[in-house]
Amino acid sequence: MKTLLIILVFICGLPTFNPKKTSRKILDTHLHGSKDPLSQMQTLQHAGVYKAAISSSWDLQNSYRKTEVLDLLYGLMLPCPEGKVPYSLQPCYALGEDWPPLDWVEQEIKKGRIDFIGEVLNQYYGISPSDTLLYSYYQLAQAYNLPVGIHTGGAGPDHGSPNFKLDMGSPLLLKPMLARFPGLKVWIMHSGDQYYKETIGIMQENKKVYADISVISNPDIVPASRFSLIMQSFITAGLEDRLMFGTDNGDIEKVIGAVEGLDFLSAEQKKKLFYLNAEQFFGGK
Repeated sequence: MKTLLIILVFICGLPTFNPKKTSRKILDTHLHGSKDPLSQMQTLQHAGVYKAAISSSWDLQNSYRKTEVLDLLYGLMLPCPEGKVPYSLQPCYALGEDWPPLDWVEQEIKKGRIDFIGEVLNQYYGISPSDTLLYSYYQLAQAYNLPVGIHTGGAGPDHGSPNFKLDMGSPLLLKPMLARFPGLKVWIMHSGDQYYKETIGIMQENKKVYADISVISNPDIVPASRFSLIMQSFITAGLEDRLMFGTDNGDIEKVIGAVEGLDFLSAEQKKKLFYLNAEQFFGGK
């Protein structure tokens, strides 16, 4: 009995392992697939992410429905250059289509399996975001009140999209589609990157348009000084309520650090950026 008591005292005295907890609350509006979904989700959760908007190949994306680590919003990536996701070059859809059939898309929306249309890859496909080929999908999004996320800016190397056109990444090309679909909720991915001034102009003209800060907030891609300059421009333009956090699969801690390093932002402005604005934009979906 005495020996058992000693063992119990020893065990109870050992330090217990608790995963590091954070008080952060983050909604990542720009996420793509990984070869190890569970590990990716756990890394994001550890950093304070509670919800994320993900788009990838349809098959890979469906595997995320089983992880149950984060609250996920599921996107529909289109159009797919030669039927493939840029960079990873996985088939977007089971039959290798560039464009998913509209009746199938509507069925999946009704089943609650599509929460937004995006990432819209028009630039990789070599067409404008206002090309009429996209209009049927925009019409569905507007009818079902789904947000639409559109790639803007540039691209990294080895994306595998032979028809990619840099000039198709300007947010100014959104004007015809915004006029045609005034009820559409649109977010400009990457904040336009090198076209950020054009993004500011579009957002000032269209109160329903938001932007995510993926890529520009990644210090491995964009220097901190430039990120600071771009963010100051958005804040000065009065757009603090429509900027959203996003990583685009960048290092989550580095991206968070870049935002925390913006000393001209107040704590309340950072809360808006990390999750409040996105919750407003996605409307509780």
